[in-house]
Amino acid sequence: MRTTPFYRYEELASFITGLVDNGTLLPGSRVPSLREICERRRTSLSTALQAYRALEDRGVLEARPQSGFYVTASTPISLGLPAMSKPPATATDITISSVVSTLQEYANDARFVPLGSASPSPQLLAASGLDRFLARVARMKGVAYNTYTVPRGDLRLRREIARRALRVGQALSPENIVITCGCTEALTLALKAVARPGDTIAVESPTYFGLLAVLESLRMKALELPTDSETGVDLTALERALAAKAITACVVSSSFNNPLGCTMPEEKKEAIAELLARHRVPLIEDDIFGDIYFGAERPKPFSALDRSGNTLYCSSFSKTLAPGYRVGWIATERHMKRILEMKSASTLCGPALPQAALAEFLATGGYDSHLRRVRRTFRENVDRMMRVVDQSFPRETRISRPAGGFVLWVELPKPLASRALLDEALAKGICFVPGDVFSARQRYANCLRLSCGATWSPRIERALRTLGEMATALARRRTRARR
Repeated sequence: MRTTPFYRYEELASFITGLVDNGTLLPGSRVPSLREICERRRTSLSTALQAYRALEDRGVLEARPQSGFYVTASTPISLGLPAMSKPPATATDITISSVVSTLQEYANDARFVPLGSASPSPQLLAASGLDRFLARVARMKGVAYNTYTVPRGDLRLRREIARRALRVGQALSPENIVITCGCTEALTLALKAVARPGDTIAVESPTYFGLLAVLESLRMKALELPTDSETGVDLTALERALAAKAITACVVSSSFNNPLGCTMPEEKKEAIAELLARHRVPLIEDDIFGDIYFGAERPKPFSALDRSGNTLYCSSFSKTLAPGYRVGWIATERHMKRILEMKSASTLCGPALPQAALAEFLATGGYDSHLRRVRRTFRENVDRMMRVVDQSFPRETRISRPAGGFVLWVELPKPLASRALLDEALAKGICFVPGDVFSARQRYANCLRLSCGATWSPRIERALRTLGEMATALARRRTRARR
């Protein structure tokens, strides 16, 4: 019985925080009085007061004598940004796949609070509209789609993807698009098309561990490039690698890199595209988070700025709409023949029915309204999570400020090790991804990635605060041990 008031006041606190995050309650505005909120939410006065006091402690609300509670005029994040990464300027072999497999099992285990897997929760996506299109296509044309597609994939889906690409300046032909099994297969096909075992591939640092696992499976080496948490890869370091003829290809996220969430300025994207084209080094672009932008406009991808045709563009619907459908794509003209040969030899084609349903859904325009909703939700989740980390983690912690996507990069004060923190967190039913898996050299041992892809709840907030308390306690133990 003692847990009920705790849950009720936390639930009410989350409701008020949501009104602040989505702009319903603006900074400096008066929030509903205690009596009003009790009537609206059908809760007790003591519960309402407890929720408001908790929000006051967290810096969300402020009490004004004889006036009531107000949204704090501003709640800036006090923690600094992650430091610019400084990996060694040499290539290395990769041995990460076994560790990644274990972490993925934890991340997808429903018993743990979902701070690990960078996959949106089904409840948040609420893609029931898409499911209805799938059911309708299956009912009306199920027999026709119970067959192989051509290796390029469903023509109507490719046309819809090309049509959407025009909005950001990409002039894609449906004939130069191949539907893949998610973005991972797209990246794999791109790498196999332009590089061979033993070749060195330039990547961001930190970079997505799934890409490192692909490179390991292809027996390719990684050259990690210094990367800023706001503006992306260091252009000077890339120039040095190209001048030394040290790399065969370069894999870069143009927008909202995983795990930093960085987005390059457009002029920097143009410079990188021109530089790689001049050295005849293919640019493999991972734009899987590109549609989840928090600003007024979607950032342009490299392929919209590259006039040389040097870019192999990779993306999917897994982060925005339907991770279970496993539908992605790769777009290239120069390497299309090789891509088709490898696609035919490996998976032949993708499943026809999900492609047909996606094509129908995109044609109706439903995807745009869906994106507006999920972008708003992810932005709220990221803001909430940043606020809790700011309040709960050690003061020397640094945190990213992504302008899109739904992952956060947290840099703990050294010598804190996220692996040690993970062991304690798992014992309390909390999962996250330690930083060392985002580097071919197992760097970033004091960092971790948090996913904001689950529906926000008091359970997630409590888990974050518990994680911060554990990190603070671990830091104190480390400090005492050094004395």
